[in-house]
Amino acid sequence: MTSKRYAQIVGWGKYVPGQVLTNDDLAKMVDTSDDWIRTRTGIVERRIADPRETTSTMSIKAARAALQVADVVPERLDLVIVTTATPDYLFPATACLVQDALGARRAGAFDLLAGCSGFVYGLGVGSQLIISGVYENVLVIGAETLSRIMDWTDRNTCVLFGDGAGALLLQASDAPGGVLSFTLGADGSGGDLLMLPGGGSRHPASAETVAQRLHYARMNGREVFRFATRIMGQAAKEAIQAAGLKIDDVDLFIPHQANIRIIESAAKHLRLPMDKVFVNLEKYGNTSCASIPIAFCEAIEEERIKPGDHLVLVSFGAGLTWAAAVVQWHVPLPAPRLPGWKHLLRHIGYRWVWLVSRLRRTYRKFSSWWGQAVGRIRGNDNG
Repeated sequence: MTSKRYAQIVGWGKYVPGQVLTNDDLAKMVDTSDDWIRTRTGIVERRIADPRETTSTMSIKAARAALQVADVVPERLDLVIVTTATPDYLFPATACLVQDALGARRAGAFDLLAGCSGFVYGLGVGSQLIISGVYENVLVIGAETLSRIMDWTDRNTCVLFGDGAGALLLQASDAPGGVLSFTLGADGSGGDLLMLPGGGSRHPASAETVAQRLHYARMNGREVFRFATRIMGQAAKEAIQAAGLKIDDVDLFIPHQANIRIIESAAKHLRLPMDKVFVNLEKYGNTSCASIPIAFCEAIEEERIKPGDHLVLVSFGAGLTWAAAVVQWHVPLPAPRLPGWKHLLRHIGYRWVWLVSRLRRTYRKFSSWWGQAVGRIRGNDNG
């Protein structure tokens, strides 16, 4: 008889840009103040990617950290999922860029777009591919460069968001625990409440769309707030029930870090004290898909998680979408530190992967050029 499979979280990693943008900095850019932002959102500062950083570069750093914690080499990865609303390109998928940079030669790769709910969506998809026996190791990444789609003259949106990336590595195990349940939901009738109008097939990029500022995020803050305060607690309850647990069994609640009032409302709905709720919103703002994995990593760093704990992850986002998952932690903490020689081997390995990728691209260009040259020569001979 085949033993039951579980999808355990065995690796975790995060990356946030070094540039800090404080509320006081924003007050010099738009009509706002530190007090106005703090009292309405709970945000104090956020991180902004520098011009050389992209969603893929931040994803790669978070992914490498997660693989290092798990002591798993990239060749063992079966799938890379990047959840994001701000990919490097519409195509190729950012996940393919990450897969190449990691040297995960055996892995499939795709992007998943579900607004800020994307990471929990990805966790649900990845866990089921493991539990069903299809894959052994699935890397789920949440990453955003939201600063690139912000209208820095609109105080209703630009004060809310920040950049960053987080990653969790799921691995097949016969030990009970890991991702116990999840729930996913959507209400497309609210799609116009939070959107990026320009750049798609409906409003392709043009001088007109640029003039109309359609390439910046737009949000009906009041309606999104009402939706979020209603759905966060409801989705969490559904996931807890699906896991066969009660709210009293929850050890730590890790919500999407969008707004402190939304987080407090969800905790109140669940009748959870705030000391069971993880909040790091004040440091990063809303990092969309990166929000939950960054918070997850910091909860581990702050020793808020221990083996056997039941964790509830819940998010909401554009679409409108929502998602929640229940995780039972299994990995002993703190994670063992890798010896120095392994760090060195990994560094050398990633440099080698970079070189091989460049050689493959050069070979393709040469092969194409050579084929065209031979074709012209044959054409001249036939003439």
